[in-house]
Amino acid sequence: MKILIDFFPILLFFGAYKSYDIYVGTGVLMAATVLQMVLIYVIDRKLTMMHKITLALVLVFGALTLALHDDRFIKWKPTVLYAAMAIGLALAVWVYKKNFLKLMLGSQMELPDPVWMRLNLVWVIYSAFMSIINGYVAAYYSTEAWVNFKLWGYAFPLVFIVGQGFYISRYLKPDEPTTPKAAP
Repeated sequence: MKILIDFFPILLFFGAYKSYDIYVGTGVLMAATVLQMVLIYVIDRKLTMMHKITLALVLVFGALTLALHDDRFIKWKPTVLYAAMAIGLALAVWVYKKNFLKLMLGSQMELPDPVWMRLNLVWVIYSAFMSIINGYVAAYYSTEAWVNFKLWGYAFPLVFIVGQGFYISRYLKPDEPTTPKAAP
């Protein structure tokens, strides 16, 4: 269910773009992202900082796209988001000595500090890569090509997350047995 919530704004955007145009698609993306955040809040009773940043960027860049009737704004939104993530994660660790990944996910899984540091570095590299590749496609390809890249480009995060899962799985401690012990 949660994965469906994560992907439905981009799927609705793609459908609206293919049926109408980039401006209808942008309006649909904005509305779907607001709905997505409401659903996440209802389920989790909170929005993470990443959710708030994503919502703000979609609304700001979407509004600029619609108000100025210029599709460059919505096309550059992912570039800005990924660049902000890369810079934020890098600055947090190397300047402020805080690992945001560990702060956000440390209560969900216990990993050794060197593993958290490697994960942070990999996230910085991945975010920078995604920022660069989206910026390149947004700058040098048509809107049609960018929308197709946006949809099929979701293979990058899926492969990245699965790869991380394999990497961290060897560091996770197995759960305690849940079967009760027999009374003596």
